[in-house]
Amino acid sequence: MAVALPSFLTAIMIMSRLMAFIGITRNNDMSSKLQALDIAPKLSYDPSAIESASQDFGHIVKAVPQAVLLPSSPWDIASLVNFSYSNSVPFSIAARGNSHSVNGQAMAKNGVVIDMTSMKNGNGTGIRIANYLYLTVGGTLSNAGISGQTFRYGPQISNVYEIDVITGTADFVTCSPNNNSDLFYAALGGLGQFGIITRARIPLEPAPKRVKWVRMLYTDFSDFTRDQELLISKNGRNDNKALNYLEGSLLLDQGSLDNWRSSFFPPQDQPKIISLITKFHIVYCLEIVKHYDGQTKTTVDKDLQQLLKGLSYLPGFMFEKDAKYEEFLNRVHSEELKLKAKGLWDVPHPWLNLFIPKSKISDFNDGVFKSIVLQRNITTGPVLVYPMNRKK
Repeated sequence: MAVALPSFLTAIMIMSRLMAFIGITRNNDMSSKLQALDIAPKLSYDPSAIESASQDFGHIVKAVPQAVLLPSSPWDIASLVNFSYSNSVPFSIAARGNSHSVNGQAMAKNGVVIDMTSMKNGNGTGIRIANYLYLTVGGTLSNAGISGQTFRYGPQISNVYEIDVITGTADFVTCSPNNNSDLFYAALGGLGQFGIITRARIPLEPAPKRVKWVRMLYTDFSDFTRDQELLISKNGRNDNKALNYLEGSLLLDQGSLDNWRSSFFPPQDQPKIISLITKFHIVYCLEIVKHYDGQTKTTVDKDLQQLLKGLSYLPGFMFEKDAKYEEFLNRVHSEELKLKAKGLWDVPHPWLNLFIPKSKISDFNDGVFKSIVLQRNITTGPVLVYPMNRKK
């Protein structure tokens, strides 16, 4: 490259379809013991609650619990964990937010699933977070939290001051980088295997009013990744002129743009985009967002043009929207509702997350994107490419 850039990683997310189920049994003895607990009124055995807790977003694994706990405080959770820990035969417990896990991580076969969203009006972690509003803070902190803002801020787990965790022995532990740090770093990104996060102290910033939302298309993967790296190399965390969001994705030759991203592109431009995809079979889409409000309204266009200067996207294939911030945040959910209306949401959703070093990303494009994803047609779901600074 002509410019020396810092070391980068790329997060690849690929969603496809397959299905498998595991066997299910019940333990009536445990159910009778649960009924004797002080939290018994908060345990649900309703068939619909049990069925819901037996599934997750992936629809790959099915595991039926004995009951679902609807806690109103962390002490309810601790009571359940203590009972399992002291029981002669401990049982499985799983914390469940909005269940966007894909391989049964939030399930508890023959055990108890804790519905963390029941604490959203109390002291729990059932509050909504930005970027995709239909997740929980505790859930994303248990899974690291990678998005189009990671290049600037690092993953979500890099932005936590302090958490409260209920351990497997039912102890309440407040931890931070300087206090009980082993548990702090184990619980963050730990998929709930090191404790249940019941409180998180995280930094926030004011939400903007509007966004400049841009998508650019590429047929050359080297140009695509070089532009990603260039953009994130000149963005400081506290730089008001910096990008606020950056994401890449693949547009595959599947006959149409009838997918979760198609509504962004103007209807009059969709035929030429389809023609481009048909010709090259795989097109790379670079998506960026710049926030603005009343104070920055007069300078945002100039700042955005400066950020886009020198990029190598295809001429005539840059598309821009001026939108409310809420519209950008709800972009995935709006497409989700369309898929639900067509009966296409509650199907298996395997999702593969990979971290690829900069030195291997071109090989990955040739060997996986072009030779597997495209030629074998393994997915009709999204393939996302997030560039990240390794130091974050």
